[in-house]
Amino acid sequence: MSNSGTDHRLEDIAVRDTRVSDAIDEPMRAMILDILADEALTATEVHERLGERGVDRTENTVRHHINELRDAGLVDVVRFEEGRGGTTKYYHANTIVLSYSLPDSADAAVDEMTDAVQPQITDALTTLTDEYDDAIEDIVADMQPCEHCRTQKYETYVLLTVLRRAFVRAHRES
Repeated sequence: MSNSGTDHRLEDIAVRDTRVSDAIDEPMRAMILDILADEALTATEVHERLGERGVDRTENTVRHHINELRDAGLVDVVRFEEGRGGTTKYYHANTIVLSYSLPDSADAAVDEMTDAVQPQITDALTTLTDEYDDAIEDIVADMQPCEHCRTQKYETYVLLTVLRRAFVRAHRES
């Protein structure tokens, strides 16, 4: 809820993880993540898939972008294969970037679904804050670079990160 004295409600949280947003600031990197979300591929195979999407870049440029994504922790090297005098690396995305907007016509259905799961989310948040409060406080303390930053919403970010990751694991198992 807002403290502005109006009846305006906070309805959503937009997450901007600087590690992620800096790494995908280049549009081709978001495309590479999309390609690597479904299967492990070599840089050569990623280059070919980009070509199929109409992206004309050198394979070395594609390798550079894959390495930037790997350095940001968004792509993992999941397999090595020896052959033809060298080692081939296979990459797989561990993060999916969603850049969509819901149509206004979805508001009623989304509100209904939100109402349906809110009790379970409330229970999950209570569990997290009751059982993991010290761990959350330690993480938040590590996130605060200065005294001024105590006003930031680090705890909300930590809790949302836990819920997002739990969602991914649950979605993967379903």
